[in-house]
Amino acid sequence: MKIEKDRLVTLVYELRESDSNGRIIEVVEPGRPLTFIFGTGRLLPHFEENLASLRKDDKFSFILTSKIAYGEKREDLFIDIPITVFHKDGRLDENVCQVGNEVPMMDRDGNRINGIINEISEQFVKMDFNHPMAGTDLWFSGSIIEVREATAEEMTGMNSSCSTCGSRDSASGCSSGSCK
Repeated sequence: MKIEKDRLVTLVYELRESDSNGRIIEVVEPGRPLTFIFGTGRLLPHFEENLASLRKDDKFSFILTSKIAYGEKREDLFIDIPITVFHKDGRLDENVCQVGNEVPMMDRDGNRINGIINEISEQFVKMDFNHPMAGTDLWFSGSIIEVREATAEEMTGMNSSCSTCGSRDSASGCSSGSCK
């Protein structure tokens, strides 16, 4: 059976930065494979395009350029936040406010967004709100473990959960950080 819309797909892969020799970003192994319903919009569209029509036991390898994956880094997503936002009881919370820390914040509409602290000055904290993989070409290689028709229950359950970690509550239950 080949991969088509609304089929349940299980696969394993290795994700590397830039090309087949790049730094390993993620390894998805047989003990915890990625399982998703194809064509439901839960994964990067170009990722799915590269898997279309593959079958069980087929191998794959392809690159997603940063432009078609998570986009280029955008300068307008580097924001200066007043340092007082990071105060707790009138003092800077140094456990949270450290260069390199990923910190959950809220946008103007109350949506949770994560930012990475890049710089700390006396008045501002410069944060990067780009996707962590923005500006990075992604090299995937792996194999298809299973392709089958999805059950009605799977269609309902998987479409309401995180495709990365399986959590039903992507707003607060995702353990991968990808959904937050």
